[in-house]
Amino acid sequence: MNNPFVITGDIPEQYFCDRREESGKVIRTLSHGGNLCLISPRRMGKSKLVRHCYNKPEISSGHYTFYIDILHTSSLREFTYVFGLNVFETLHSQSRKMLMAFAQGLKSISARFGFDPVSGTPTFSLELGDISRPEFTLTEIFGCLEKADKPCVVTFDEFQQITRYPESNIEALLRAHIQHLSNVHFVFAGSERHLVSEMFFSSARPFYNSTSILELRPIATDEYIPFVCHWFQARQRSVSEEDARSIYRLFDGNTYYMQKTFHEAFANTPQGEACTLETLRATINDMLEEASDVYRQLLSRVPERQKELLYAISKDGKAQKIMSADFIRRHALASSSAVQSAARKLLDLDMLAVDDSTYFIPDTLLRMYLNRLRKPDQTFL
Repeated sequence: MNNPFVITGDIPEQYFCDRREESGKVIRTLSHGGNLCLISPRRMGKSKLVRHCYNKPEISSGHYTFYIDILHTSSLREFTYVFGLNVFETLHSQSRKMLMAFAQGLKSISARFGFDPVSGTPTFSLELGDISRPEFTLTEIFGCLEKADKPCVVTFDEFQQITRYPESNIEALLRAHIQHLSNVHFVFAGSERHLVSEMFFSSARPFYNSTSILELRPIATDEYIPFVCHWFQARQRSVSEEDARSIYRLFDGNTYYMQKTFHEAFANTPQGEACTLETLRATINDMLEEASDVYRQLLSRVPERQKELLYAISKDGKAQKIMSADFIRRHALASSSAVQSAARKLLDLDMLAVDDSTYFIPDTLLRMYLNRLRKPDQTFL
């Protein structure tokens, strides 16, 4: 039996909850030749939303679509490598004609192309070290997409990562390319709001006023709770609205963690029976246990002052005026300058987020893990 709470891969249409307004904006913007900046907390469903829109006929029938996650990249050369590899692999499954054009167009790395003797299609054995002049290779990739026989849609996920590259002109370089493209449209998706906002809202930055903006918020409770209850009932199980609402509140509407909870709880609820609060508690405990090794390793690399601030903010949930005397005294922190320095570093690590001067831990499961370290007997439902 298919589990209706999908957490990996593309989500079938019937299991995709709401996002009608957001999907409409993405599709309208891209199908009419615009670019979009998509801002969303991590694990709120931005990648699922983009892929969902890619599968809609308005996009799928007349566009080449590419999805490039650049979170793990650390330089322009690596960005170009990941971009080129993704374009090749995508075209390999979508268009032999475009694949051949791409192979012929990348003259700066043409030695890395070959041909399969059976199918006659190009093969690609590119390594990161093969890209010696990333600016030239990037120009060739954009040039190939611009000449494609259909419009192209390119999503760069975690786009704020380019601000961490050692090269100082990356935003200007990419903007210079993108503003001259008429056959290639972009989604710039990012999860670190303070960085993405600065990139697209500041008049001093190259991408200022260059895209439509879409901020992805939690799915509304009056959409998500009926969705959960419906699919339990449709599969001859049940869950109470109040218990489903408790999970929503616990994770602040975080799409991935809610889906993960109900995915596991559904799997552990036999047909014909009810998913109880005890089942949900056990599921959350299992999720915390599953994540504990990763979180332990993560925290082992965090200096003490930063860790103290993490504990303080996890205790408050949402924290304002973190450099005030009251906050510092309540949490036995060192000083306002120490808090300021720790906050800056945690923001850079994406372990802390800030929205309208309110600080919080964006990974809600990490926040729960920290609270349990502080109070081992704590329960969350």
